[in-house]
Formats: sequence, structure tokens, C-alpha cells
Amino acid sequence: MIKASLFVMVALTVLISIGLRWREQRMPQTAPRRPLGPLARGKKNFNRWVTAAAIAALATILIVGGLNWLRIWHG
Repeated sequence: MIKASLFVMVALTVLISIGLRWREQRMPQTAPRRPLGPLARGKKNFNRWVTAAAIAALATILIVGGLNWLRIWHG
């Protein structure tokens, strides 16, 4: 069960990160900005991955916990 939950969490993290990147690219740019430096780009990418991991952890808890409760209630 631990391997399955880790696989689900890693897969969700990657998918959510892709979704967050897609959302950032589609958001309208209100004002022209200077290109970000390498440190700012790295921080932006790091924040995206941390956000994706947090959302994936919550989703994994809900999914695996829900499956566990269904197993308990089913008997």
C-alpha cells in the first residue's frame, strides 16, 4: 500500500506541476516585464513544485484514506 501511495503521489505531483505551468503560461500578461534572472526563475520553479507536491499530498491522503474507509465499511 505504501508503494502504491508513493506512486500516486509522484504521478499527481508531476501532473499538477504540468497543470500549474500551463495555467501560468495562459494567464494574461497585464504589463510587459523584464526577463527573470536565473535565481528568480529557479525560485518560481521551486515554488511551483512545492505547491504541486502539497496538493498531491492532500489528494493522496483523500484518495488512499477514502479507499481504506470503503474497505472498512464494506467489511
